[in-house]
Amino acid sequence: MGLVAGRVLVAGEGRGPLLRLDEPISFWGGVDPVSGTIADPRHANFGTSIAGTVLAVPSAVGSSSSSAIMLELLREGTAPAAILLGHADAILSLGVIVGEELGYAGIPILEMPVGELVSFPQGVQLHVSPEGIVTQASS
Repeated sequence: MGLVAGRVLVAGEGRGPLLRLDEPISFWGGVDPVSGTIADPRHANFGTSIAGTVLAVPSAVGSSSSSAIMLELLREGTAPAAILLGHADAILSLGVIVGEELGYAGIPILEMPVGELVSFPQGVQLHVSPEGIVTQASS
């Protein structure tokens, strides 16, 4: 069972199947907050649901609107269970923080080299601890 640690951007606990994206994603226009699916037809993972996953992505791209989309994902119940970013993104983190202030269930966001997750197979159940430790979830 592997174990990796990340830098906590937003504390929390999450559990779900690993969805590792090889390319950055724009939440504004790239993710449908109602369905929780990748809506950008140019993205390699077009049509894939991020809802309930431990989403590992090199980076988020886009503008300050990413925080609004993250807030909508939380409101709709279609957000990932956790987000692991190769590069910290304050705007995306802000959406989760605002969501928590509004009473929505928050999710952890960690900064970590996405390459550290290659020891985990795509789809494996992961657990993200409040301390920023990522482990394979026990059955």
